[in-house]
Amino acid sequence: MAGAQEETGGPLRKLAVGPQIGEDALARIGAIAPALPVVRVTDDWSVLADVDALWPGIDTPSGDTLLRLAPRLRWLQAFGAGVERWLTPAFVQRDIVLTNASGIHGVQIAEHTLSLLLAFARGLPALVRGQHAPLHHPRLGQFELAGQTLAIIGFGRIGEALAARAAALGLTVIGVRRRHQGALPAGVTRLAGLAALPQVLAVADHVVSVLPLTPQTRGFFDAGRFARFKPGSHFYNVGRGASVDHAALARALADGRIAGAGLDVTDPEPLPPDHPLRRLPNVLLTAHTAGASPHYQSRALAIALDNLSRFQAGQPLVNVVDKRAGY
Repeated sequence: MAGAQEETGGPLRKLAVGPQIGEDALARIGAIAPALPVVRVTDDWSVLADVDALWPGIDTPSGDTLLRLAPRLRWLQAFGAGVERWLTPAFVQRDIVLTNASGIHGVQIAEHTLSLLLAFARGLPALVRGQHAPLHHPRLGQFELAGQTLAIIGFGRIGEALAARAAALGLTVIGVRRRHQGALPAGVTRLAGLAALPQVLAVADHVVSVLPLTPQTRGFFDAGRFARFKPGSHFYNVGRGASVDHAALARALADGRIAGAGLDVTDPEPLPPDHPLRRLPNVLLTAHTAGASPHYQSRALAIALDNLSRFQAGQPLVNVVDKRAGY
């Protein structure tokens, strides 16, 4: 699981970095490891042949292709939270430490999710569509978030940030995660395990998915689970698109079982122009923008630089991904 620590096997010999690493970042790498050769990856993947560490960019090859290109790889530092594109069986079995940038998304994704909740509460989708029409005091079924219940599925650091903010608006917050022991985070009324999910879905007015994508979560929200939602509730996905059966969601929205959906991620992405979810008036699609922040790069770089210092010193790394669990 991200956040765990893992020891490494000696200082690095060569580091490859993606285009997101600017000159200032290169200077900071040099200050930590002056003798470490650093190469920048552009379109020539042959530079990976003798590297043992990689800070990849968006277009870096995944899984088995990366193993072939970088046979000496010992450490991969992702600059995002999702790592599923690398987790082929061969990669999982190799002795490669995989770390990610989990934890840097809390503020912006929590704020983005709250904006979706507030948009539905105040009828903004209909108001924006009709802003050029001569409407006067339209009746849109607006409601108040205060006093309602929010369930966060896949409760982690994003969930913690969201819970504190949602509670400040008067929402009762339930967190659902695989490991639910321990003290309650700020703003959380209850932490539950997956076994309690049917009961949680039955009482939640708003259900937010922050699930990672693993074999166990692919298609997690299907017709059966949507049937357990409280009638008239709202669903939001700021985790992974493939965790949702979008055809089943469209049916639940069309028949009124679910009153609205705010989707920052979909599968595929973007959805085809003729997809039913694009035609439903009670759907907000936000094009995978929830994680955007002017502070994103500096936060991700801080984790990478900290791990570089740890690697060179033979100390445990942070944000180590459990490759078998997938997060």
